[in-house]
Amino acid sequence: MSEALSELERIVEALLFASAEPLATADLHEYTPEGADVGAALMRLKKDYEGRGVNLVEIDGKWAFRTSADLAEALAIEKEVSRKLSRAALETLAIIAYHQPVTRAEVENIRGVATHRGTLDALIEAGWVKPGRRRETPGRPLTWVTTNVFLDQFSLESVMDLPGLDDLKASGLLDRRPAIEAIPGSDDLFAGQEDGGAVEEESDVPGEIEQNAIDKVQADREQEREDACEDELEEL
Repeated sequence: MSEALSELERIVEALLFASAEPLATADLHEYTPEGADVGAALMRLKKDYEGRGVNLVEIDGKWAFRTSADLAEALAIEKEVSRKLSRAALETLAIIAYHQPVTRAEVENIRGVATHRGTLDALIEAGWVKPGRRRETPGRPLTWVTTNVFLDQFSLESVMDLPGLDDLKASGLLDRRPAIEAIPGSDDLFAGQEDGGAVEEESDVPGEIEQNAIDKVQADREQEREDACEDELEEL
């Protein structure tokens, strides 16, 4: 600062620095001597802080210290936050990966439940799925496909490297989720694949295999409900 601050200016500066909220002139008067020219002290402080890393600014009639706007980029901190995907998001991702290009209606048919909008949003935000081509069928529904980010995340060179039926059996997934048996092996999944990685479009009407998957999911859920009820009765 070019000149030493007066006692009043020092008091005002300390009050503004210590306050968690912007202060009005009336608030400052409560802590300064009677008749003190708080307005002049504020103008002096504002001028002295111009061009520095911290500025004195007026916000809707109240005063506060704020970092200079031109330093925002230098102060920005980027932090990666890991978020666990929900079961619905994982199921949706698996269906898109194995059946792409697939419409939202087809995903819902395979899962047996409606797909919440936030489920697809989470996958899009993660960069794992993206919109594909529209189907040349009534309504021209939008399809969904996986991205290169998805392949990189799971160390896959192409969707052809996704685990097939034998791999899923070996991992034990089929024992925990019987409905996954309805997922075709890799040979069936990509039999219509052309050069360049494009997957042949599926029909809008769920096939027999997909309908079996739906029926198995529903049957499993009914069995889980019955088992839960029996456990509760035994505890009582």
